[in-house]
This record gives sequence, C-alpha cells and structure tokens, in this order.
Amino acid sequence: MTTESTEPAEPTESTEPAGPTGSAEPAGPAGSAEPTGASGNTTRAWLRERSELGVCLLLFALGVLVLTDALTMDVDIAQRGPIGPRTVPFVVGAGLLLVGALLAVDVLRGGRGEAEGGEDVDLDEPADWRTVLLLTGVFLGAAVLIGPLGFPIAGALLFWGAAYALGSRHYDRDPLIAAGLSLFTYFVFDNLLGVPLPGGPLMGVL
Repeated sequence: MTTESTEPAEPTESTEPAGPTGSAEPAGPAGSAEPTGASGNTTRAWLRERSELGVCLLLFALGVLVLTDALTMDVDIAQRGPIGPRTVPFVVGAGLLLVGALLAVDVLRGGRGEAEGGEDVDLDEPADWRTVLLLTGVFLGAAVLIGPLGFPIAGALLFWGAAYALGSRHYDRDPLIAAGLSLFTYFVFDNLLGVPLPGGPLMGVL
C-alpha cells in the first residue's frame, strides 16, 4: 500500500523575460529618476548643521563696514597726534575679519557650539523681549539725545538705562557709575584718540 506525499510542490521559476536592465521591475522614469528636491534638501540640511556660518557672515559684514568707514573718514580736522581717529576702527575692523575667518575655518572642520549648560539657565524659556525692547529704546534714545545734550549726558543716560534694563535697581549708585564711565569715555576719545565728540551744554566746562 503506497502513501501519497503531502509535501507542497516547489514553485516553478517564472519564465517571463526580464527587462533590459536584468530586473523584473518595469524600467520607467519613476523608478530611475532621483527626487526633484533631494539636492535642495541636502543643501538645507548641510547649512542647518553649520548655522554658525551665519555668525561668520555677520562678522565679515561688520568688519568690512568698519574698515570702509575708517577709510572714508576725514582725518585732517580730527588729527591731533600719532594715534589718529582711524587707528581704533582699523584695529576693530581687522579683528572682526580675523575672528570671522577663524570661526568659519573651525565650523567647516566640524566644530560645533556647545549648548549652554549653566545651572541658572533654562534653555526652554522663551526670549526676554521686555529686556530687548528696553535696551533698544535706550540705544535709540541715546542716539537722538547725543546731539542736543552732548555725549557726557547722553552717555550717562545710556549706561544707566542699560543697567536698568538688565535688572540693576541701585538708584543711589548706578547714576554715579554711569556718569563716571561717560566722562571717562569722553576724555579718552576726545583728548587721547583725537576723535571729537559732542560736548553739548558741558562743552565749556569740560
């Protein structure tokens, strides 16, 4: 007595001819063409991973602006010694270009800025727009008042307003420190560096 085999029959190989490329899949433009936005997405991802390059561009722009302003400065009236009014802008502009170049090289080599790890800093907190707006108002106010009031008074208001915007509430100490910094800055630029600053009503006194 013979028993019939219950094993399944092996599948037979397909005899359909393969495509021109040797693959059974149909060859068409949808299967061989790359996605249209692949290169754009790759570029955006590369720039996103190296976002510090934006800071490099900003430093380069500031350096070029400072050097251009220094080159176009009229020094015949303000020249009072070997160190003229162009010295500081040249040093600052060259420093900005140098820092921008070094930062760009470091970023392109794989350097990344580390996230702030201070105990008193919460990275999830939103930006303090109140402080930003107060500082902006203080700077704009000083720029408007420097003409009629002169640098000593406008500078004192600038330093005091900046300290107030950043949270200092020492009303008996902050005005004195601000006035001292403003007068010191005025004498350094006006007398030592030869950069004339508006004295305002205090011109005859200072």
